[in-house]
Amino acid sequence: MRAWNRAKLLWGYLRRRTVLGALPVEYIVETTAKCNLYCPMCPRETHPQPKADMADAVFERLVRESADSAEHMMLIGLGEPFLDPLIFDRIEFCHRHSIATLLSTNGTLLDERCAARVLDSPLDEITLSFDGAKKETFEFYRKGANFEKVRDNFVRFARMKHERRSKLQVVVQMVSMEGNAGEAGDFAAFWSALPGVDQVRIKEDETNLMRPDAGHAAEDWKHPCHYLWRGPMYVKQNGDLYPCCQSYMLDGAPLGNLAEQSLVQIWNSAEMERMRRLHASGRGGEVDVCSRCCTTIPHPALVIGSLILHGRTVRRLLPIVERMTYLSKLPRRWLRPPKRMR
Repeated sequence: MRAWNRAKLLWGYLRRRTVLGALPVEYIVETTAKCNLYCPMCPRETHPQPKADMADAVFERLVRESADSAEHMMLIGLGEPFLDPLIFDRIEFCHRHSIATLLSTNGTLLDERCAARVLDSPLDEITLSFDGAKKETFEFYRKGANFEKVRDNFVRFARMKHERRSKLQVVVQMVSMEGNAGEAGDFAAFWSALPGVDQVRIKEDETNLMRPDAGHAAEDWKHPCHYLWRGPMYVKQNGDLYPCCQSYMLDGAPLGNLAEQSLVQIWNSAEMERMRRLHASGRGGEVDVCSRCCTTIPHPALVIGSLILHGRTVRRLLPIVERMTYLSKLPRRWLRPPKRMR
């Protein structure tokens, strides 16, 4: 079913269809809106969040309605996943429906007990977010976190994973910004040498908070954005669905709410049709949230590859493709980051 779903999405993308007979491959699911840090690059700074978790009914409806098509759910959003008291139940629920799961953590709560629970769970991948190689840099970007405590939590977790010979994929990630870009080499050297770490990722900043004038030039809309055809869709804690995480952060309106509409209805809503139609005709910049988006636009060749391969494989290959592109091993046009100043 999942391979057939991907085939239909690929056909719809290639034919620029505005109504799709298949559902997204991936979802970003905000199971909690609670967080214990304040970070200058996080949209929480401009979008106040409730201290609330996603209702069971909403989460279970999402999983059940996407069970035959979803391949990967990223249980992340504008909250810290380990503040969700049901996070391990949600991971298990996805696993029972053959949906791979990923989460990203700031590490403040990843003590030895939590680490053991993660390694005992069917989680497929975890991203350890650590934005800097120096104490002062890290604590500037992760306000409320202690450099040594989080580093030690991550080091212990990686070693526990290595000792258990766990198949869990561990990615240590730094978001590259003006204040930490010069530390990328030291960051990569430290974490690459640690047993238990599978990948080190230096990720481009994809929010507007630290660079409000960034955007895409007109020629960037030659190809449509893959989010509108393959996902991931963004599911807020309250059940609101957005075409992507950027659309929420740029104050776009939700497409619908899972408590009121089915996933199929929302995925092929009038607004999604309108956005696909504009992107398909090279006019993606006419969509307000798209015109202000800071997300890197992949070349159609990468989009096609992401629909040929299983979502789990795509997630594991993504950091490699990014690194090869940014090191000029692959054409820069394959991943076109925003540059235009307005």
